[in-house]
Amino acid sequence: MRFHQAEVPDVRFTRRGVIGSALASGVGLNLLGLLRARAEAAPLVRGPDAPLPPIRSCIAIFYYGGPSQLETFDPKPDAPAEIRGEFGTIATSAPGVRISEHLPMTARVMHKAALIRSMHHKNTLHDPASIHTFTGRLPPQGDFELFSAAPQQFPSWGGTVAYMLRDRDLAVAHAALPFVFHNVVETPCQGAGFLGSSFDPFRIEVDPGAKSYRSDLLASREGIDADRRGVRRALLETMESRTGPPGADRMKMHYEKAYRLLASEVVGRALDISREDPRLLDRYGSADGVWAQGSGTNSESGYGRNMRGRNLLLARRLVEAGVPFVNVYDFKQQGQNWDTHSRNFAQHKETLLPPMDRGFSALVEDLDARGLLESTLVVGLGEFGRTPRINKDAGRDHWPQCYSVILAGGGVRGGTVVGASDRFAAYPDTDPVTPADLAATIFWRFGLDPASEIRDTQNRPYKLADGQPITALF
Repeated sequence: MRFHQAEVPDVRFTRRGVIGSALASGVGLNLLGLLRARAEAAPLVRGPDAPLPPIRSCIAIFYYGGPSQLETFDPKPDAPAEIRGEFGTIATSAPGVRISEHLPMTARVMHKAALIRSMHHKNTLHDPASIHTFTGRLPPQGDFELFSAAPQQFPSWGGTVAYMLRDRDLAVAHAALPFVFHNVVETPCQGAGFLGSSFDPFRIEVDPGAKSYRSDLLASREGIDADRRGVRRALLETMESRTGPPGADRMKMHYEKAYRLLASEVVGRALDISREDPRLLDRYGSADGVWAQGSGTNSESGYGRNMRGRNLLLARRLVEAGVPFVNVYDFKQQGQNWDTHSRNFAQHKETLLPPMDRGFSALVEDLDARGLLESTLVVGLGEFGRTPRINKDAGRDHWPQCYSVILAGGGVRGGTVVGASDRFAAYPDTDPVTPADLAATIFWRFGLDPASEIRDTQNRPYKLADGQPITALF
């Protein structure tokens, strides 16, 4: 395969060693500390070709709408003005790697991050491109937008991980925040698809005005406390043991998951970001300013955009609470996101890049300071890039033929760049990478063999991913 396998020593852990290290280093074994130590002491699953210790978590940040590769991670300062655009470039902490001048904080952590500059596929519209991105599969409907609700066929990254970790005692295996993203309808790539709704994500909603988060699954109805829930649960179990209705086992799995969530203080505490140091909250980004969804067609009208940085802080809290996979959707609605068909440079400079820059760099530094960066893979990407040539409205249009992905943590070799685009950032020049390769990489880093088999509702077999892990990143 085109991706070179990096030589990395095999690191092994024991339960006693990890917990002992936690005590020796002063990590308090309070509820969160104990959970973290227990998670780090859990048996490590190894794929046959994975010399690295598998990651325990992944945070996938979706820059919905399609950031411009030229205005972010693949600038072309020597290209003609109609390609190059208005922005300059800056050096980063990784020798020889330059990025947009409007990402100075990210530039300072680039020695802990890596870039893919040759991502590509053929889907030119938001829905199919998003489906391809999050499932690693070609969208069933082809390159067409959806104008009515459609079921999800293939499982997402997070749904697949939740399914493969189903034997673990996890209250939450896959979380998604701070909303369900959509174009005309909700894009069917955010759940577990044919693996079943049991592996759909734990959904967390944002209240931009209150600067807080909530989940309806954790809310008890008025007057129903823990004791009353226990009585109801015992009654339900008694009835099911007598009647044994069709599908009882599946329903019981749903009930058990719901009960674990309701009893989980850890998950509930993780949603309360007010527990964090105010200085750290500010480091992720201010939550002041305009937050309501407007009627415009630019990023300035994006719903909850004041919380973009703090969404990443919540993702870190969920990882710390033991959640293996967290999706963070940067924007909710197509047209009020990174889809810069007009005013590309003004939107990137004023609205899009500053919160991205602050939030991503804060997440990397925060994970690193807490000893979580090596065990947590961070992936940031859109569903495609933007056209190399600037249009008549000072914008750039959809361009899946070549775009960039940024990764950090999870064993990434800092400062690595995989693939290169041509001189206009129009097409891959070396080492082209596909969504299937990225999916395979994520599963491989969890210690899962991408060639492992899953089956749909018709018992048809599929690999976890059809691509190959990008081992040169690690």
